[in-house]
Amino acid sequence: MSKFLAYPFLYDKSESLLCDYEILTDEISSTIGLLRAFIKDDNLRNELSKINELVYHLNASLRTFVSVTDDELNWLYERTKTYEKEVKGLFQKFVLPEGGVAGSYCHVIRTKCKALVRLIHRHKEQGNNVDDIILDFANLLSGYFFILALKINKDEGLEETEFISRNYK
Repeated sequence: MSKFLAYPFLYDKSESLLCDYEILTDEISSTIGLLRAFIKDDNLRNELSKINELVYHLNASLRTFVSVTDDELNWLYERTKTYEKEVKGLFQKFVLPEGGVAGSYCHVIRTKCKALVRLIHRHKEQGNNVDDIILDFANLLSGYFFILALKINKDEGLEETEFISRNYK
């Protein structure tokens, strides 16, 4: 073990996914912070700060106790629904994950949230108890950042590029 330990749980047993979960939530939070640096709208900057705080509350929720609430989950759901109304018609098809810098960061965060869902699912499959709200938050975060990518791209006057799969018809 290094005397310069970057995080106290880095040497957890490899079959435990707790540290991997915590590192991934930290990465998601850091990327939200980076996204926020490109946002000029104060209301959205404040919203992203609140979401960032919620992600950090999720960070310890597998190792200790669940510290996010149903009210916070419902708030995130309502924010997602609000943006869905703004981009109605843009999200009923597959789009390439691109756009401006902020929209593209939203897509990066969206995919990291999907990886988080998968990691939580694997942790649960190992026989560990996982409160449903943790999976709900991770899934909803992915949806929120997808919709936010569409909204930001729309606000910047960027059109989405439809993706038509050769594999799924």
